[in-house]
Amino acid sequence: MLTHPDFDPVALSLGPLDVHWYGIMYLFAFASAWFIAMRRARRDDTPISQPQVENLITYGAFGVVLGGRIGYVVFYNFEAWMRDPLLLFRLWEGGMSFHGGLIGVLLAMLFYAHRIHIPYLRLTDFVAPIVPLGLAFGRLGNFIGQELWGRPTEGPWAMVFPKDPELLPRHPSQLYQFAMEGVLLFIIVYVFSRKPRPTGAVSGVFLVGYACFRIIVEFAREPDQHIQFDLYGWVTRGQLLSLPMLALGIGLLVYAYKFPKLDKQGQSPEQKAS
Repeated sequence: MLTHPDFDPVALSLGPLDVHWYGIMYLFAFASAWFIAMRRARRDDTPISQPQVENLITYGAFGVVLGGRIGYVVFYNFEAWMRDPLLLFRLWEGGMSFHGGLIGVLLAMLFYAHRIHIPYLRLTDFVAPIVPLGLAFGRLGNFIGQELWGRPTEGPWAMVFPKDPELLPRHPSQLYQFAMEGVLLFIIVYVFSRKPRPTGAVSGVFLVGYACFRIIVEFAREPDQHIQFDLYGWVTRGQLLSLPMLALGIGLLVYAYKFPKLDKQGQSPEQKAS
């Protein structure tokens, strides 16, 4: 059995300013997004130039923060929000939702694609490989802050979290999500995107991959105490929210390969690569 290191939530203090680990993880997430986007923007088939990356990351950041917060209060704390509408604005109390952040980013990309006059799915295909490493840093932030721990287990890798009132050995589910939704998903989507693919295919792989990994990890993650299970006594809110992602991802893949976009010479991206 392992014991969580019980990190100080403040990573460093700069005079009167306390820098929290969670803020550092957000910084690393956006820095990794910028780095990968700049590398991808050098490719000949990219819809985004390097000078446009900064604006892309800015739009994405707004989508993550606004969508993540709105998604949290709507998907996980709707009744509390109805009683206290100002809950939405008290960001310092914590509470972000990946699924809300995803919706926020998709809307932000829709606006940005319209602004720079490029097809929406080409932009989302560009963005999809950028996202998983950001998720990885976010899950590290959850682990450091002892948030979203797992269900009780007797496995040798079980971990006791000092902030857990019950002090039970639990799955370190934040690290499972770091590995699966972050590192492994990044490798899958990034490698898949390195070759020309039909428009929408890279986005579809990301959606399917994340949904599958999230549904799997939710079996080890402790459900939210005020929600518990949504269906049949075992389906969690995270799994329920991932099902539309899975359906949309499969639909995108079917659409991408059944109706591939052709260039002016009548070739699909895969035909040009062969």
